[in-house]
Amino acid sequence: MIDRQKITDVEKVIRPYVRRTPVIHVDAADFGVNRSASAATAPLALKLELLQHGGSFKARGAFANLLTRTVPKAGVVAASGGNHGVAVSYAAMKLGIPAKIFVPSVASQEKVDRIRANGANLVIGGERYADAQAASEKWRAESGAMMVHPYDQEETMLGQGSVGLEFEEQAPEIDTLLVAVGGGGLIGGIASWYAGKIRIIGVEPESAPTLFNAMRAGKPVDSEAGGIAADSLAPKRVGELMFPIAQKFVERVVLVTDDAIRDSQRALWRTMRVATEPGGAAAMSAILSGAYAPEKDEKLGILVCGGNTTAVDFGR
Repeated sequence: MIDRQKITDVEKVIRPYVRRTPVIHVDAADFGVNRSASAATAPLALKLELLQHGGSFKARGAFANLLTRTVPKAGVVAASGGNHGVAVSYAAMKLGIPAKIFVPSVASQEKVDRIRANGANLVIGGERYADAQAASEKWRAESGAMMVHPYDQEETMLGQGSVGLEFEEQAPEIDTLLVAVGGGGLIGGIASWYAGKIRIIGVEPESAPTLFNAMRAGKPVDSEAGGIAADSLAPKRVGELMFPIAQKFVERVVLVTDDAIRDSQRALWRTMRVATEPGGAAAMSAILSGAYAPEKDEKLGILVCGGNTTAVDFGR
């Protein structure tokens, strides 16, 4: 079971190893968001989790696994679209643990370079995350290494839930939080923390509607996995552990286009000089594109969850 007490306990364990990332309050009008006069007075609360170690929220779940589970001499193994591999390799480096990371060919060069720089044994193969996952499972069986799953693992979700703990402390006024969804570990952990206290909205690319399709089907189902954010928001299906949490605490999922995500990257750069990867800009794109239309007086929180990108020109 994943709940507030367990998230609190894990947060205390990982606290010396992760950053408490800032929440920045920004006027919606700065982004050209057309809201009612009364709603426009409520700024957007953006949590800049891309400033976390490894460039994304994933460091929280990685340290939660390595610090609360018994790690064998063979070390750890992980499959990743990129960010999870960066996080696990970083945590393993800091804790002196051997790590082997499997990533698909769609992983960005920035993420591949960061994994190598952290000293992990990196294997690139297959076109999608599912291919890397299959290869990592084979290695785990052969080596006896401990698998660190990027989302369908209790310790991973407890670590990611610490984002919600911090967000509530930093922006207690919000009544809605938009969170990008890939496999669901992040939104599952955050939703477990808030446990219905606020509205949780998932945001996915149209080209990778994993939670959207699962909510419609009533269970995790295989979905297409492509698009601009394929290296971070495109597993074949959401996790089994997070899905009951989503059914209970995620109000709904909205879909955004690749163009909307790219426009959001440019807007965050132009307005705040924040350089995000596509997955990191997905939640913001729901507001800027109108995929999520806030109600009058609604106080919005938005998680900017990743910044591992090599792009230097977001349209200025």
